[in-house]
Amino acid sequence: MDVEDIRQLLAEYEVKFIRLAFCDIFGRQKNIAIMADELEHALEHGVSFDASAIKGFLNISESDLLLFPDLDTFSILPWRPADRGVARFYCYITYPDRRPFEGDGRYLLSRIEKKSSLAGYSFLVGPECEFYLFETDEKGFPTLCPFDDAGYFDMAPLDRGENVRREICFALENMGIKPERSHHEHGPGQNEIDFRCSSPLKAADDMMTFKTAVKAIAQQHGLFASFMPKPLRNESGSGLHINLSLYEDNENLFEKEDPKAMSFMAGILRRMNEITAFANPLVSSYERFGHFEAPSSVSWSHQNRSTLVRIPHAEGNDCRMEVRSPDPSSNPYLLISLLLSAGFEGIADGAVPQMEAAGDMISLSSGQKLPSSLAAAVDAAGKSSFIRSVIPPGIVDAYLEDRQAEADEYGQGLSDYDSMIRRFLRFI
Repeated sequence: MDVEDIRQLLAEYEVKFIRLAFCDIFGRQKNIAIMADELEHALEHGVSFDASAIKGFLNISESDLLLFPDLDTFSILPWRPADRGVARFYCYITYPDRRPFEGDGRYLLSRIEKKSSLAGYSFLVGPECEFYLFETDEKGFPTLCPFDDAGYFDMAPLDRGENVRREICFALENMGIKPERSHHEHGPGQNEIDFRCSSPLKAADDMMTFKTAVKAIAQQHGLFASFMPKPLRNESGSGLHINLSLYEDNENLFEKEDPKAMSFMAGILRRMNEITAFANPLVSSYERFGHFEAPSSVSWSHQNRSTLVRIPHAEGNDCRMEVRSPDPSSNPYLLISLLLSAGFEGIADGAVPQMEAAGDMISLSSGQKLPSSLAAAVDAAGKSSFIRSVIPPGIVDAYLEDRQAEADEYGQGLSDYDSMIRRFLRFI
């Protein structure tokens, strides 16, 4: 899409406001709104902001960064008023001299995607994301009271969320994201909507759009949508399963389980302990592991849903590997960058996967386990030269320092689980 196409759309939809969105290093979306007639100035000169106010970005002595809209990410926000509507771009982040900012996850992922293309590979990435719908109090703040008591694949009247999911699907379609399936999940008030796979960068953008749409439409229904990994201690946690298809010369290498595809998978399995702090960034992430089909061991299989990686039965372009440990509180740009890089490393090394797992890997005490706590995951990532070869060291240090502080607070008993959940609930 070029500037003239966007001009026409702005006029057609009478757009008056444009949101310039980006993601901080912890996966939280930020934005600034500009008036529509300021777009061309933003495209040429960027829009400056105080990066010292964004945790993990810059310090107060060197605080200016610029946002440059990515024209390919233009979308009208369908939940905003049609009169004097609102559009959105995702942005690349640069220093004032136009150098890419190293904390920009979109730039990092786009660079890895281009590198893979030069090597003759391409990918399809498909996130599968679960979330909870909670009731709100008289002030509109979230409670921990689920919207319904339904279970897996239940229907109305047990499932009270079907109209919310319906509106979310329509909103996603209006924004160029193709929803494929939606249903009630295991937990009370828990839902899942899956959308069509795409290139790595678009998949990460779509994931951020999905979370924004879910929260906005839930709010219109007087509800709060939570992407916390384990908001209810004794119920199913919410996962973010990442489906990965690997292509070479337009051939899906997972279709026949080509040796390169298996080495790609082996590379991810080999680095998963180091990646876990980025795939599962909260204390509550580790309450999810080992329960309700959430994996706890580093293993793979074809049909076994208790393993970390699954290669489902499929045909053609649907052939893929599914990474089952991540959760929706992660930064999708950093997470997908790490998964792809680990897979490429596996191909380069000719890595061979371990034997396929058999039986219930959740209850099995032997074998390699995922980190059992945020503190253990931060420790594994901190010792990893691989992580710093993918993500700039300064960003890694800022990220891990923040995650270590949360782990310490919980580990020292300064914050109990329920109060921690309530603190993060309104943000995630």
